[in-house]
Amino acid sequence: MPEDIPFESAESGKAEPDESRALDSVMAERHRLLSLAFRMMGTLADAEDVVQETYVRWYRLDPEERDKIVTPAAWLMRVASRISLDLLGSARARRETYVGQWLPEPVPADLFAETAVAPLNSSHLAADPLERVTLDDAVSMALLTVLEAMTPAERVTFVLHDVFGVPFDEIAGVVGRSAAATRQLATSARRHVRRGSRAQVSSHQHDEVVRAFRGATAGGDIEGLLRVLSPDVELRVDGGGFVNAAPRVIRGSDHVARWFMGVMRKQPALRFERRDTADGLGFILRDEGRRYGIVTFDVSDQGVTNVWLMLNPMKLTNWSL
Repeated sequence: MPEDIPFESAESGKAEPDESRALDSVMAERHRLLSLAFRMMGTLADAEDVVQETYVRWYRLDPEERDKIVTPAAWLMRVASRISLDLLGSARARRETYVGQWLPEPVPADLFAETAVAPLNSSHLAADPLERVTLDDAVSMALLTVLEAMTPAERVTFVLHDVFGVPFDEIAGVVGRSAAATRQLATSARRHVRRGSRAQVSSHQHDEVVRAFRGATAGGDIEGLLRVLSPDVELRVDGGGFVNAAPRVIRGSDHVARWFMGVMRKQPALRFERRDTADGLGFILRDEGRRYGIVTFDVSDQGVTNVWLMLNPMKLTNWSL
C-alpha cells in the first residue's frame, strides 16, 4: 500500500466524487483484493468468497458513510483482511477432515503480478534486513505451504506487512492486538518462513533441474531421477477425494523415485506439458489428452527438495484444459 494512504477511514473534506468514477475506483481494486485474499486463504475459491463479502459490506454502507472514507482501497483491504482472519479458523477446521493431503492451489506465474506493493526501502518495513523476509514471489507453493503452518493472526500480519507494506499500528486494528504484539506476530511468522527456506538457486538452475526430472520420469530412468532428487526430498499429492492419491507425505529420494516410476508404468500415456508457475517451471500432466494434474517443484543446491502434485480438479480450474 502506498505510504501516503491511511489504512483507516476518516473525514475527507473533499467534494463528492462522480458516482460512476467512484464505482470504477472501487471495482478497480478487485484484482488486488483477490491477490491479498489468496495469500491469506491459499485457494482461489476461498479468496473469491472473501472478495465478494468485502464488496457486499461496502455496498451495505450508507452513501454518507462511504463519503467519509478517505481511501476506499484502504478500507476494502482492511475489511478483506478481517474477513480472511475470521475465515481462516473455519478453513483450518475443514482441512482437518479433508480426504488425504491438503495443498494450497498452484497458480500461473503472472496471475498476481505487480499486485503486492511493499518496496524494500519502505519506511513501514523494518530497517534491519534480519527483521524482514525478502519475497521473490509471494504466491509460490513454497511460501503458501509455510503460511499454512502459521496461526491466522501471524498469517494476516505477515501478508499485510511483509507483502503489502501496511504499518504495524494499522494492522493492530485488524488482528485486535497492540502494535507491539503485532510486531511479535510478524517476527514469529518470519521464523516460520526462514525455517522453511533452503539455499536458493537461480531460476535457470531450478528449471534445468526440473527439465532433468521430466526427462528421467518420462523416460523411465530411475537412476537419472535419483540424481536430480535431494536425498531428503518430500512428495505431497492432493487428490481432494476426487482422485486416488498418496494419503501421506512420501519422503526420501528412493521412495519418491519409485512412486513416480510406478505411476508411469500404470499410466504410460501420461505426458508433461511445460507451464510457468509461481514456483518456476512446472508441468501440466495429461493422460490421453485429458488434464490429469499439475506438478510444481522446490529446488535447492541439493536437487529437487519438494514435489507438489495437484490432482484435485477443483484446484485446477485456473489452468487451460
